[in-house]
Amino acid sequence: MTTVEGRAISPPRRLGPWPAFGLQASVVVFFLAGASAPTPLYATYQQEWHFSPITTTVIFGVYAVAILLALLVVGSLSDHVGRRPVIFGSIVVQTAAVVVFAAADGVPALLCARILQGLATGTVVGAVGAGMIDIRRSAGTLANAVTPAAGTAVGALGSGLLVTYAPQPTHLVYHILFGIYVLQAVGVVLMAETAARTPGALRSLRVTWSVPAQARGPLLRVAPVVLAVWAPAGFYGSLGPALVRGVVSGEGALLGGLALFTLTASGASTVLVLRSATPRTTMRIGTVALIAGVALTLLAVAAGSAGLFFTGTAVAGVGFGAGFQGGVRTVVPLAEPHQRSGLLSVMYLISYLGFGLPTVVAGVIVVYGGGVERAAYIYGIAVMLLALLALISTFGSSRARTPAALEAVSGRAPGTGSAAVDVCADACHAGPSGQGPSPKANTLAHKGDEHR
Repeated sequence: MTTVEGRAISPPRRLGPWPAFGLQASVVVFFLAGASAPTPLYATYQQEWHFSPITTTVIFGVYAVAILLALLVVGSLSDHVGRRPVIFGSIVVQTAAVVVFAAADGVPALLCARILQGLATGTVVGAVGAGMIDIRRSAGTLANAVTPAAGTAVGALGSGLLVTYAPQPTHLVYHILFGIYVLQAVGVVLMAETAARTPGALRSLRVTWSVPAQARGPLLRVAPVVLAVWAPAGFYGSLGPALVRGVVSGEGALLGGLALFTLTASGASTVLVLRSATPRTTMRIGTVALIAGVALTLLAVAAGSAGLFFTGTAVAGVGFGAGFQGGVRTVVPLAEPHQRSGLLSVMYLISYLGFGLPTVVAGVIVVYGGGVERAAYIYGIAVMLLALLALISTFGSSRARTPAALEAVSGRAPGTGSAAVDVCADACHAGPSGQGPSPKANTLAHKGDEHR
């Protein structure tokens, strides 16, 4: 309680831990929903403004490039200035992006909006992800794995429905997102800060890889998996609607959104179903499912089978969710509080390399290599090969690491360890020198599921 001119002034009310957790989770969901919302509209934009599939993939690709730049430059900023100012600033930029989308009258406006979206998303994901882990480590780690897929699913299906059945198809979805972002900004103002300010904010803006020493080995092992599982999401997000129109008859906008929804909703559901499995097992399930799902999808394209297409997409979605969840749960719990935002940003950096850059190559193949179906075959085969290499990488460090041994490292009786503790036990068995457990890694292993 403070006083101003003799009057008692009550401190402002702050959101409790769990409302703040839910708010931050919703930020990721609706930022990713905003990113996938244009997918069902690309055919409409292309018809109105007469641009090629390469332009579609460039519009999609600049978003990924902007995310990469933001992750590299400001990915660890919230570790120094706090979570709230970074999240609030990102919401302001994201709100500006949907305003530009709603007023767009050509390709330059779409490019501008996508760049703003990418900068905002790349800035916020590390801060929000770290903020959720600040509140509760195990729940935050799970939320970091499920919210991107859930948000992409919500945006793809919601936009498809609005474009197909609601008035003002190129405006209404952005008006709705605008209102949501304004409400979220108000919520962030009422949210308590969870990270202490530390020196070095300006120094953190240099382009660096902020990876703690204890997480470098595990990150290298999971990187191929993360790259592989995000690549199909990029293809579905950019060229998916064009591919669906060649396989399925019906409302193009809705079916294009439904394809991306099927992939990402299946992924989000998989994260929840496999939340108690060990990270290595989860990644192996993910890579196998990705290979099988992409193979089924390519068979469906050849056969013109709508049922097989969506079945393959759902199986590939299992791979997307399981692979990314396993990667996040392997690496993120190894970071200390002041390292979380930077490490999460590197995880998303790897994700969006697989998500965005190959889609531009796919657009070139569409125009100069024989159309969208041929691009799908080439892209799908490349993804399956990458997934196979990723699957092999998950066996690289598993010698002599039985489930009982992992439980012993975690300091718990077999079968009783939490998922987060299992993550640390699995990933921390070798210190930076490779000669045995590091003291910091052991500490994190024993504290993996503590309530923060």
